Formats: sequence, structure tokens, C-alpha cells
Amino acid sequence: MFHKRIAVLAAGLFAVATILTGCGGNGSSSGSEKDTFKAAMVTGIGGIDDKSFNQSSWEGLKKFASKNDLKTGSDVKYLESKQPTDYQPNLNQLIQQKYDIIFGIGFQMVSDVQKVAEQHPNEHFGQIDSVAVDKNNKPLKNVASLTFKEQQGSFLVGVVAGLTTKTNKVGFVGGINSALMKKFENGFKAGVKAVNPDAEIYVQYAGDFNAPEKGQSIASTIYGKGADIIYASAGNTGNGVFNEAKTRTKSGKKVWVIGVDKDQYNEGLPENVTLTSMVKRVDNAIFDTVSKAKDGHFPGGQVIEYGLAEKGVGLAPTTKNINAKVLDQAKGYEKKIIDGDIIVPTTDNEYKTYLSSLNK
Repeated sequence: MFHKRIAVLAAGLFAVATILTGCGGNGSSSGSEKDTFKAAMVTGIGGIDDKSFNQSSWEGLKKFASKNDLKTGSDVKYLESKQPTDYQPNLNQLIQQKYDIIFGIGFQMVSDVQKVAEQHPNEHFGQIDSVAVDKNNKPLKNVASLTFKEQQGSFLVGVVAGLTTKTNKVGFVGGINSALMKKFENGFKAGVKAVNPDAEIYVQYAGDFNAPEKGQSIASTIYGKGADIIYASAGNTGNGVFNEAKTRTKSGKKVWVIGVDKDQYNEGLPENVTLTSMVKRVDNAIFDTVSKAKDGHFPGGQVIEYGLAEKGVGLAPTTKNINAKVLDQAKGYEKKIIDGDIIVPTTDNEYKTYLSSLNK
């Protein structure tokens, strides 16, 4: 009799367990939590509120969270890097927390992403602005490498600067001098020279993406030489360029800043110093990649490049400070670049060749 009661009780418990299992996908069961797709990123130096590269990247992940009813701060989150030695610990922490895809933001992180990705071949990663490769220099199969044709968007803001300057002098302030930043610099210079061959261009690098005071000092020097427009391509360092432009404008010396990565029109207010910005849609690239990963189509081992044709770079939506005729010319050059009539230089040598072609 005792054994019979145990059997009946066991059967009842099994039935209840079956019903609970069937309801598991509807709410807060551990099975539901396990099925939640989780995505995260490790910021580059400069912080999540750099009003530039890191912030744009985070906006891409937040958009993904919103579209998929995920919670930011848990299902989707970021870890901030204060210094390069934070990269690997942050990446490993997110692996331990079972995130389905982890993004490394910026070319400075590529060696760390490569090392961690090779140590964890079953984990998925996204690398922004560099190609993550193995020991044979082939793209790692568990990393999606997302790159951009920054030179193309920079060419367009160069056209705007070349046609807008009243002093015939413009400047470029970069973060860390590197192959990536040279794409911004040389594309910008090429655009300026395409429409204004006599323009003088001052170039200086801060050696840092997180030094606004350094950016302001460099901007002061360049404006002091007579430049009335500076293209600030330096992350948080570029915010110092905005500070200097605002200070000068307040004192009656009207100067402009060209922003980068995001539409930085608001950064120029209330003094209204933002001429335009070269937007780099890192947010779209991250959103596209994480969406593919969630749907089971993670583009591991692929190098995906976003240019003007893919709407990955270009002029900012806010155009109120650009003369209508100047904007029309910039759009004309955009079409020539997309059609392949203009190949925008990325290196110093390519820029020299480009200049020679203009003189013919």
C-alpha cells in the first residue's frame, strides 16, 4: 500500500513538472533566462559618453535591446575601459557572464580581441575598425570584423571645408597617428584640395583619444595660424576643439568645427560652431551584426566594410550651416565616389599621387 501511494505521488509530481515545463517560455523561468540572447561591448579609451565613437557603438546595442525587448545593463551592456590594460579583463569578464556576442570597440583593441578569441574559439566576437586575424594572418572564424571607408566621408567634409573657408586655411586634429586615422586625414585633405587647390591645411595629432585639454591647446594653435575650420577626428580629445571654437566665437572671432562619428551639431551649441560632421554609422554596423547573430547568421570570419554606397559614412543629417550650393557640390562628389570616378586616398603616398592627378 505504501509503495502504491509513492507511485501515485511520483506520477502526480511528473504531471505538474510537465505542465510547468510547457509554460516555461512565457515568463521568468530559468529556461526563459537561458534562451535570452545577450550582447555586450568593451569600450575603447574615452568612455561611453565621449559623444563620438564609443557612444555611437552603445547606441547600436541599445537599439538592438529596444527592438528585442531586452534589458540594458543586463541582457545588453558595456564595460568601460579606462586604459588599454582593461581590454582583456573586460572581454574575459563578459565571456564568464555568458554573453552570446562581445564587441571590441576600436583598432587599439584588436590584439586583445585576437588573443581572447583564439583562447575561446566557441565564443562570438565583433571587432570594430580592424580585422582580427589568426597566426596565418587569416580572419578569425569566430570574429566579425567591421571596418569603414572613413576616407570617403572625410572627403565630403573636406569639400565642405574647402568651399566654406574664408581665410583659405583649415586644420585637422587627429587622435593617435595610425593607419586608421590617416584615412580620415588624407580623405579630408583630398576633398579640400579637390575644390580649393590653394588652401593651406594644418595637421596635428594629439597622441590620445581622451585628452580634451590637449585638443583645445592644439585647436588654439591652429586657429591662431588663421584657420577658420578644423576637422576634429579625435574622440573625446575632439571635444576640446569644440571648447576652443566656442571660446573664440564668444569673443567675436567666428570659427567652425567639423565633428566626427556622430552628428555633433548639438556639441557646437549655443555658440553654433558645428559646420557639419562626418558620421560613421558604427551604430548601424553593430545593430546589423548582432541582429544576424541572434538569428543564427553570425558573420564570423567575414570582413565587412561600410562606405558611402552602404550608407556607413557620410555627411551628418544636420546641414543648416552648409550653404545650399556647397551642399549640392558635396552631393555631386558623393556620386562620383560611389560610381568609382574618384578613388579617395587613404595613405600619405596615395594622397601625393592624388594631388599629382589634380595638377594634370
